[in-house]
Amino acid sequence: MLPELNFLHGKPASTGLLRSQISDFKVFEQLPFSPCGEGEHLYIHIRKTGANTVFVARELAKYFKIKEQLVSYAGLKDRFAVTEQWFGVHVPGKQVYDLGDLNIEGVEILSYQRHNKKLRTGALTGNRFELILRDVTELKALHERWQAIVEQGVPNYFGEQRFGIDGGNINSALALFSGTKVKDKKKRGMYLSAARSYLFNDIISERIKQKIFSTMQVGDVLMLAGTQSVFHLDEVDASIAQRFKQKDVDITASMWGSGELMTSAEPKVFEETIAAKHNEFAQGLPRFGLKQERRRIRLTVQGADIKVLAATKTDDLPSVMVSFSLPAGSYATTVLRELINYQDCSQRVLVPS
Repeated sequence: MLPELNFLHGKPASTGLLRSQISDFKVFEQLPFSPCGEGEHLYIHIRKTGANTVFVARELAKYFKIKEQLVSYAGLKDRFAVTEQWFGVHVPGKQVYDLGDLNIEGVEILSYQRHNKKLRTGALTGNRFELILRDVTELKALHERWQAIVEQGVPNYFGEQRFGIDGGNINSALALFSGTKVKDKKKRGMYLSAARSYLFNDIISERIKQKIFSTMQVGDVLMLAGTQSVFHLDEVDASIAQRFKQKDVDITASMWGSGELMTSAEPKVFEETIAAKHNEFAQGLPRFGLKQERRRIRLTVQGADIKVLAATKTDDLPSVMVSFSLPAGSYATTVLRELINYQDCSQRVLVPS
């Protein structure tokens, strides 16, 4: 089982249900560009309901009679949800396609157009979420917590999805580091990512525990908003403090791998101390070619909104819709974790595909 991570705003007082229905969890993928209309790649914009991203990719490969490797997507999306996302299919030539006969269970074709570049993993600016929470208690506390989240952000934890059922990917990573062979590259990559994310989460959690989550120190490494550009903090002055308050820069933590930590002084000692607690990960990750990188520790929500939905005759407790946008690589459940003590109803009904 995964350890309990510290809350930035304290444990939520409100409770509620998440994903009572598939339509309660909506995700809208946001690309930084539009297909240009020509090229070797056919971009297909779909709306899928209760469908697995990998399953859809396989079905597209069958339809176009091509290898699965020639179908790509920017990111994996929740299965127990309604999600709008893009797939790229490598189909050289100038054939004009009519996808009217494309029939994949749970999939609706929204649009399709050719483009001159492959759709690569991570090639998205982010995702917009519209989530309905049902049977919500302590509405006043929920609104107050939401305001704090909008103003101050939440810890940029990796969500539990990263670690597998009951943290199974962590056990697989430990076995990998102990010499177990894993031939499947995707599985091996998944286990390595889980180990790296586990260590990253612990660094954030410990910063919260020591009350230095929002405290910049000489030796920290900061990241510019909207980019992956980082710089070493040599001095904490009024200017950098104001930039942090305005969310123009963020403190980062190590995504562990080979090479020297970019931090120095106390922040470096702090990260090395956390890594020493998980020596199997700290020693194992570099052996598999991962290099030191940085990730921001604060996750900021954009376009945030919250509203209580009109009650029906059968409602005992109110339902609340929250909507917000997050950058690529972050998790909606990380935001919800700070907002409400929720029960994910999908865990009772999902069957692995």
